[in-house]
Amino acid sequence: MADKFKVLYYVNQFFGQIGGEDKAGMPPEFRPEKIGPASGFETQLQGQGEVVGTIICGDNYFNENKDDAMAFILNKVQEITPDLFVAGPAFNAGRYGMACGETCKEVAVKFNIPVVTGMYPENPGVEICKEIAYVVKTSDNAGGMRGALPTMAAIAEKLVSGAEIGSPEEEGYIPRGIRKTVFDEKKGSVRAVEMLIARLKGQPFETEMPMPIFDDVAPARAIKDLSKATIAICTSGGIVPQGNPDRIESASAQKWGKYDISGQDRLKPQEFFTTHGGYDPVYANEDPNRVAPLDILREYEKEGYIGKVYEFFYTTTGTGTAVSKAKEFGSKIGEELKTAGVDGVILTST
Repeated sequence: MADKFKVLYYVNQFFGQIGGEDKAGMPPEFRPEKIGPASGFETQLQGQGEVVGTIICGDNYFNENKDDAMAFILNKVQEITPDLFVAGPAFNAGRYGMACGETCKEVAVKFNIPVVTGMYPENPGVEICKEIAYVVKTSDNAGGMRGALPTMAAIAEKLVSGAEIGSPEEEGYIPRGIRKTVFDEKKGSVRAVEMLIARLKGQPFETEMPMPIFDDVAPARAIKDLSKATIAICTSGGIVPQGNPDRIESASAQKWGKYDISGQDRLKPQEFFTTHGGYDPVYANEDPNRVAPLDILREYEKEGYIGKVYEFFYTTTGTGTAVSKAKEFGSKIGEELKTAGVDGVILTST
């Protein structure tokens, strides 16, 4: 019997059975066992491969100390020399997805070995690694683990054995942006006409060139009288009170904050700073109003150009945040503002 291929597995603190958010700051550790999904993954390999160890790293630690975390992971890969590297699945967990995407990309580039992970299509980690890794399409939560692992294992076996990988639709991975030449019995012109006829008749057909789907958002109605309007500040620039009391993530945000600014003419640097990890924070920290312009709105309020500034401002970080999370944030914040009678919002980015 041929030797089993070796698999090194990466998980976060939750799937590594260490803990939840309270352990998100843990540095990477190596365990010479199959932990969490690593065990289920090996079962799906049906004796063809063996998980020789699990790397566990806290989501916050990886995203805030990426160089140190990556150095540990790459050193462990070099030491163990696995035939395959697997991370996740991360589902729609943004920080976990970023870690899985970054590790898969770096391992594949540096060691030229196959890498496999799994994510929900809107996870920001997908864009980091999909051109290099095979990212299995998963549900948005861990309830899809039972469906994700067999698909990841099937692709992994083909990668290690050198077997041909089929299309994303056939194999269950997210499209990688790679076009392959295929041969068909019918000419392209014939196929195109057949698809057109099927469409005109309302019959099912499958396009050979799927197009991106864009949101169609109707613009809000204009404010009739700004001099009587209540205006709120919202920002994805990560401006938070010193100490970041709600622990809003520097990337792949999972939460937003709401802070009282009543009685303040401007955001003072000794009281506010940015936790955002996607731009140089120097100028925002020197003057937080550059990102959340309370100072200018107060001037407009005093001049009578606007009615008043709403007493709270809302903030999160936009970098790497999943579209689904952003929609969730917007809906909840919007409901609060509407209930409070706010007429308009200044929404700033970076």
